[in-house]
Amino acid sequence: MAVERVTDILRAADKEKCGVISFAAFNLESISWVLEVAEEEKTPVLLMEYPTYNTMMPFSTFSAVVKDLAAKARVPVGIMLDHGPSFETAMAAVAGGFTSVMVDFSGESYEENVRKTREVVRACHAMGIDVEGEVGRVGDADTESDYLSSDNYTDPKVAVDYLEKTGVDQLAVAIGTAHGNYVSEPHLDIERLKLLNAATDTPLVLHGGSGVPDDQLRAAFQNGVNKLNIATHYNQIMYDAVADVIRGGKSATPRISDCMKAAKPAAQEFIRHLIRLGNGK
Repeated sequence: MAVERVTDILRAADKEKCGVISFAAFNLESISWVLEVAEEEKTPVLLMEYPTYNTMMPFSTFSAVVKDLAAKARVPVGIMLDHGPSFETAMAAVAGGFTSVMVDFSGESYEENVRKTREVVRACHAMGIDVEGEVGRVGDADTESDYLSSDNYTDPKVAVDYLEKTGVDQLAVAIGTAHGNYVSEPHLDIERLKLLNAATDTPLVLHGGSGVPDDQLRAAFQNGVNKLNIATHYNQIMYDAVADVIRGGKSATPRISDCMKAAKPAAQEFIRHLIRLGNGK
């Protein structure tokens, strides 16, 4: 089937109290491996591109590959920009064929976050493009205070105000996660998540999912998280598999294609685990 609206996919997930996994990909293999597993598991999936990956795979190429493979799939597939840092980046992704964009101005003042996000929403909605915004601070996992300090967490009242003023279609919230590899175990604020879910009627998104214990992710899916972003861990699974091939030196005629073939089983095992987790398995 053709690429579907991310919001439609997430609203369907919300009714089932489950979560859709959004994988950051950057080449044909990292895209196709996700779709193959989604087909096998008969479950929707999202593919996103981080702006810096654009140097490896231009937005238009990423979009074309996802759309081509999604047209052959029997499950809903969504495509989006991850963490667009500016209006210009969001528009570049849209011009490249993306049907959903995430913009992140959460590092700026609340007023600037609202203003800049609203600007993107107005332009995108005029073209039928979904927009995800972020309120609260999902920081860096190598800084413990970024994910342990409740000062960074999303206030439900602020979330409601942000939704009213920006009109975003999906909302990334901060409840105790951060981007990258954690230096200590995160502890999601599920009670805050329940309040956020009760106060809003917008699909909620959890960034910084790599390294969060499975039991906490299950609780998040059950209490309002409809989309989980995975970038760091997926990338590292592939890196480790390739490193093992290179260190092993078993190939008589070393080729980069050997490395990619070797990475597939580990990558797909990881993909399958997360998809099943999102489905409550």
